[in-house]
Amino acid sequence: MRYFTVFLFILLTHSAIGQTDTLVTKIQGTVVHSQTKLPMNNVHVINTTKVRGTITDGNGFFELAAKANDTLLFSYLGFETIKVKVTNDWIKNKTSKISLTEKAYALEEVIISKYNLTGYVEVDTKLIPVSESDYRYSISGLDAGYEAGSKSPSAVTKVLGAIFNPADFLYNAFGKRPKQMRKLKEMKKDDTIRELLATKFDRETLAALLEIDKDDIPLILQNCNYSQYFIKSANDLQILEAISSCYEEYKILKKNK
Repeated sequence: MRYFTVFLFILLTHSAIGQTDTLVTKIQGTVVHSQTKLPMNNVHVINTTKVRGTITDGNGFFELAAKANDTLLFSYLGFETIKVKVTNDWIKNKTSKISLTEKAYALEEVIISKYNLTGYVEVDTKLIPVSESDYRYSISGLDAGYEAGSKSPSAVTKVLGAIFNPADFLYNAFGKRPKQMRKLKEMKKDDTIRELLATKFDRETLAALLEIDKDDIPLILQNCNYSQYFIKSANDLQILEAISSCYEEYKILKKNK
């Protein structure tokens, strides 16, 4: 009986610890400038584990649902993006202070091209240069097609290869990343994340959210036959939509294989 009591105590203690580690709660914090120590408002705070986000208020304050070992990403234009792990001490104390550091830029020359837009689509589309070499192939049964990037024979061969060997073509992009790709729908639902990605062109935030290397993003888009022009010029939200669209195609093709 004594041994049974000891065993039961250990079991309940282990269960309680496990529940504490997985307990989702509201954590709070304040984001400040690393040098001035002043609070920073409108800083994007993203829980990359739960794929949920918020922004700081005028006092640099934020509140977000999280649990121990979740990763929070802090992003603000002109400042270094950082990732912070949620600890049990943070959850216990309820609040924490996060410092952001300004980026160091070495900018020699900036050239701004001006377009005198009229507001009429038919006119403005002729004023803004468009790459004539970029185009997409449509595939019956799919909402979107494949952007070949050029009209060269090699581009056509690549796209046709994608159509007739869809599993081999897209497996390299998504087959080894099922966990990360399942986050795509959640990312698209969160307005805070969408707002942040619409202002980004560096792929750092998107890579952090998908838990992949930043250099893998161009490779994924190349495997999905997006042109180099699109890969280089699109903002992170457009990149997210492109990867999501291609992933949906991959699931359809894989299902019908």
